[in-house]
Amino acid sequence: MRLRLDSRPRLRLLYKVGVGVLGGLVVVVGLILVPLPGPGWLVVFLGVALLGTEFPAAHRITQWVRRLVRRARLRWRAWRVARSARRATATRPAATPTR
Repeated sequence: MRLRLDSRPRLRLLYKVGVGVLGGLVVVVGLILVPLPGPGWLVVFLGVALLGTEFPAAHRITQWVRRLVRRARLRWRAWRVARSARRATATRPAATPTR
């Protein structure tokens, strides 16, 4: 599909404008949803990811958000492992001396 788009400049421009309008609309809807309960920020990031398919700046923002999410997920997992280790040592009964 990319080859067909690249061979026709007008179609390429129309596609790029369509992606821009659709991605911008998704971002705006996501920003409207942010104060409401639900996936507002997720919709915003999906809109930016959609824009990132055609625009390099949006692609860089998407990559930055992905790195942030990956780091947060790793920290959360490390915290859970440390918490379960603390709980395991805290709930272990003391050894009774044998006679």
